[in-house]
Amino acid sequence: MKCHGFAAQDGFQFVAADPMPEPDPAPHAALALEAVLALRAAVSREGATTYRAWRERIERTSFAASALNLAHYLALRSRDLRPLQRQLMPLGISSLGRLEGRTLASLDAVAVALAALARTDRAVPRAPDPRQFFRGEARLGANAAQVLGPPVPGRAGRIMVTLPSEAADDAAFVARLAWRGTEIVRINCAHDGPKRWSAMVANARRAATMSGAPLRVLMDLAGPKVRTGKVATPADRSHVFVGDTIFLGRELCRPFKRAPFQMTCTEPGVLDRLAAGAAVSIDDGALQGAVSGAHRDGFLVRIAHGKLGGVKLKAEKGLNFPDTDLGLDPLTDKDRDDLDFIVRNADLIGYSFVQTAGHIAALQAELAARSAAWRTIPVLGKIETPVAVRNLPEIIVEAAGRQPFGVMIARGDLAVEMGFERVAEMQEEILWVCEAAQVPVVWATQVLEDLVKSGLPSRGEMTDAAMAARAECVMLNKGPNVLTAVEVLDRLLRRMAEHQVKKTPTLRALRAWERRVPVPAGAD
Repeated sequence: MKCHGFAAQDGFQFVAADPMPEPDPAPHAALALEAVLALRAAVSREGATTYRAWRERIERTSFAASALNLAHYLALRSRDLRPLQRQLMPLGISSLGRLEGRTLASLDAVAVALAALARTDRAVPRAPDPRQFFRGEARLGANAAQVLGPPVPGRAGRIMVTLPSEAADDAAFVARLAWRGTEIVRINCAHDGPKRWSAMVANARRAATMSGAPLRVLMDLAGPKVRTGKVATPADRSHVFVGDTIFLGRELCRPFKRAPFQMTCTEPGVLDRLAAGAAVSIDDGALQGAVSGAHRDGFLVRIAHGKLGGVKLKAEKGLNFPDTDLGLDPLTDKDRDDLDFIVRNADLIGYSFVQTAGHIAALQAELAARSAAWRTIPVLGKIETPVAVRNLPEIIVEAAGRQPFGVMIARGDLAVEMGFERVAEMQEEILWVCEAAQVPVVWATQVLEDLVKSGLPSRGEMTDAAMAARAECVMLNKGPNVLTAVEVLDRLLRRMAEHQVKKTPTLRALRAWERRVPVPAGAD
């Protein structure tokens, strides 16, 4: 260090010295460049292999590029990228955290920037132009418009509302939904029937004409929902607590002390697939336990987790077996009957409990038998089991390869099946994979639930609804205050659209801490 003199301040002496030389980023950039180029080559090679296995199932040429990007993304995310991210961050280069819709283009852009910093003549890919770089974003937008309808100005995310049965008799209610900003109404085919569905559809068409805005109709196939059947409770209490044992059988049996509570199952065939230790969830996770043993023609289920105040055992409540393959066909006989009506009247179809590419192919065969134009009918695959999550890429390719397709994150059953602790993680991964495939996502289940049901939102659910802005559509359930909830969600999605697109912050100027020029005393 070269000294130039002394300066005194408050009794201390300071030495003036030459500034430290700026570090040269070139060596660090050169190392990072080699890592990125090796990664790019591996991702390109492995992605091409995956894409070739998919190619014969892709009949829609518009989906081919999206499928290739998905294949590249899956190859990339099979690796732990954290060390490479740390290498790139000090160089001010993209950390690769927002490349879902443009996997190879992002790697190419990073490689070009690193080569410039490294001052090397190393051969690198050509830099993508802006149109190429954002092409995946444009494809996702086009696919979302095809499946969910066009977005409204100032709000990219659509709003979907589940219609109550009363909507068949209340055209004004459906019209008010449309006026407040609802773009899609959902008819749950687990309830009502063709007569009331016809009235709901007619009210939706009338509301669209009156409002001048598109109002699409989603009809949701019921699927094989497994529920509690008959129940029996002891005379001295009605609530099940942690530590209690429930008998689960094909039929109720004579009461016995070991299991004072009993229940049957609406799909008794699933009992043939249960084994000791199998997880059991009752009433959407309000009671959780496991099979502790067999008894007569059934099983004993010991409750390990539940609400502190206990849960009343009731019929027609959800019954889940998270780690057991139940072997159920997601298309029931009722669903096949309902499809005759749905194909003629719906704008898009919700497919419940889809778990494999084979399930998609089965639905497509049913649609083909009913309509020559079935390839133009959009389908929403409801992802609600661990098996469906594992098979999501194959499900997407099988579906979007032949017709417009989107994904609904059915967070209710998904939370029960995968565990409440993992549902937040899983919804993120589903969003990422769908963005890589450039297919739209519907964020569903209990959005603004307290506001819809009671009129006052919780703080947590407002944050959840803000996070939902990263999906292409957000679904509200039916409830007495749903009209207000639509207005709140509309405003929230518009505000969030200014701040974020998918995972990418847009960096709009922040106003909360904006400096204001003080007004002099006495000024008007």
